[in-house]
Amino acid sequence: MIKCIASDMDGTLLNSTSGGITEENKKAILLAQSKGIEVVIATGRSYDEAIYLLEEAAIKCPVICVNGAEVRSKEGKVISSTPLNKEDAREAASKLVENEVYFEVYTNKGKYSTDKEKSISIIIDIVMSASKSAIYDEAVKYAEERAEAIHLIENYEEVFVDESIHIYKFLAFSYDKERLDVVKHHLEGMEEIEVSSSGHENLEITYKSAQKGIALEAFVREKGILLSETMAIGDNFNDVSMFKRVGRPVAMGNASEEIKQQCKFVTDTNENSGVAKAILEALESEKE
Repeated sequence: MIKCIASDMDGTLLNSTSGGITEENKKAILLAQSKGIEVVIATGRSYDEAIYLLEEAAIKCPVICVNGAEVRSKEGKVISSTPLNKEDAREAASKLVENEVYFEVYTNKGKYSTDKEKSISIIIDIVMSASKSAIYDEAVKYAEERAEAIHLIENYEEVFVDESIHIYKFLAFSYDKERLDVVKHHLEGMEEIEVSSSGHENLEITYKSAQKGIALEAFVREKGILLSETMAIGDNFNDVSMFKRVGRPVAMGNASEEIKQQCKFVTDTNENSGVAKAILEALESEKE
């Protein structure tokens, strides 16, 4: 019996064309909640980036943010946080800079960047490449709105020396696969670092215990729910830690074959409200 449903956002709950939550997905989530099922969002996004879209769809639920580095209650209260060690963060940053890979830093006080124009141009490229139907002007608007929430600084050392700032994640972007591979190889050799990705053009760098699967495991335990009673829906490598733990792992139809191989179930694409279909199928299976 499914008692908890965890859903990724980008490429999963969110429609690539509109960038929002479809009416079908919303109705399925509300239906699950009406049946007493705990629904939690598990995303690489910061809380502010995630809650904006949830509120827009009138969905209220807990959020596992920045790949598990922070967990928030449905009221927005911080339940737990798992930041990077500052020295590890310095070393990771040094390796990214050395290989000329642009990155942003996610913290308890928001996102930081040393190059806002670079941030805008990269997001535009990602949006345009993610959907054939994407409109350039809308992609520019989205990228500029996203950039408004970024704190622009001259050097990340400002973040490293401020003890009140907790570093949750580095989000690194590059279309040069060789550069990303070099950085990834180095970072994977660091004992306290976890490296995943939510797309071919990025790396998501967190503390080793800041993973969606680990955060989800702690979340359901606190709720008195078993992992065998939990369903996780996702589309990329930062969702694998959930897939390996839950009783009902579901890959999106738009996920790669490598991701689909990690799951017992495959639903429709995010363009066709695959999350709703996965939820309804799970609820229907309960009747059998």
